[in-house]
Amino acid sequence: MPILGAGRVATSTAVHSPGWIEHVDGRIVGIGAGRRGDADLVLPEATVVPGFVDIHVHGGGGGSYTDLDERSVRRARAAHLAHGTTTTMASLVTADLDRLLASVALLADLADEGVIRGIHLEGPWISPVRGGAHDHDALRAPRPADVERLLATGRGAVRMVTIAPELPGGLDAVRRITAAGAIAAVGHTDATYAQTLAAIEAGARVATHLFNAMRPLHHREPGPVLALASDPEVTLEMIADGTHLHPALYREVVRTAGADRIALVTDAMAAAGLGDGEYRLGALAVTVHDGVAHVAGTDIIAGSTTTMDALFRAALAAGGGSPDGRPTDAAWLRAVRQTSTTPARAMGWDDVGDLAPGRRADAVVLDADARVTGVIVAGDPVASA
Repeated sequence: MPILGAGRVATSTAVHSPGWIEHVDGRIVGIGAGRRGDADLVLPEATVVPGFVDIHVHGGGGGSYTDLDERSVRRARAAHLAHGTTTTMASLVTADLDRLLASVALLADLADEGVIRGIHLEGPWISPVRGGAHDHDALRAPRPADVERLLATGRGAVRMVTIAPELPGGLDAVRRITAAGAIAAVGHTDATYAQTLAAIEAGARVATHLFNAMRPLHHREPGPVLALASDPEVTLEMIADGTHLHPALYREVVRTAGADRIALVTDAMAAAGLGDGEYRLGALAVTVHDGVAHVAGTDIIAGSTTTMDALFRAALAAGGGSPDGRPTDAAWLRAVRQTSTTPARAMGWDDVGDLAPGRRADAVVLDADARVTGVIVAGDPVASA
């Protein structure tokens, strides 16, 4: 279907009602407003938006990127694809070095195949004070040799590494990760304001799930949150699922830091898309009750069970409505940017993240309630929720 027409086509810069997209060999060659008489498929009641880009996700659909099991990885990928995530990072959690090396090697092969876009190391170089749902016995400071081995094993697939910069060797690790062409992210950290500024100066450019697993704001020691939120070069991950953050806090960051700096992420674990029950996140047992994941027997949140389409709907609702209650064009633009454009830009992926000429023809088809009815990757329909 080289020409697709829809009741609405929302990009990062414009909302066309109605609109159309033309693609050839998996790439978009044209997009615009109005109706095309030569359209191969017309969806007059649907909205088409760019495919979602999730740069922080551990699993879903019963599968996990933390398992040393290719089938489990593919299961997680398929679960999120059905919810509109057309480009995904595979996030790992803290483990011993040998297991991390094995996981990175497996995921690097799947990155070569195109199953995932890259690897995110969330741990082991994070603070034991803010370790959250990580195996605290495996936490450690970054040793140069370990950093080098993991980067080399990834063969360029390690695209982001979360670091607590206050750890011994933390700033040197930020510099090495950045020099390797990956993104250094500040997270799971008890860093001071000054230490966080030093990490940004060393090259850190992402805040790993802002507020969560970070030293909180204090009037005499503002800590990492203010340092990260105040720097326009830093992309701010946020888990706006209503569990990790109060909606008012999300709205305030949008207002003060700017909507275009926020990359909504799921931080999802294996239970995403499934029901309550018993699961695992890395080495830890996790219990999901009422859709909220906790480390078994504790009140520690262990990732989320959300999906990117749910975060898109949350952003759309937070963007405000017209007098008749429908989302405004500005709300559509903001939701598109936070779930697709900004995370892609943060990773340097200029072939995805928007509906525009030259980009890969990745799109999500939404109904009147912004729920997924179809997913398109490189111009081909591949899944539906």
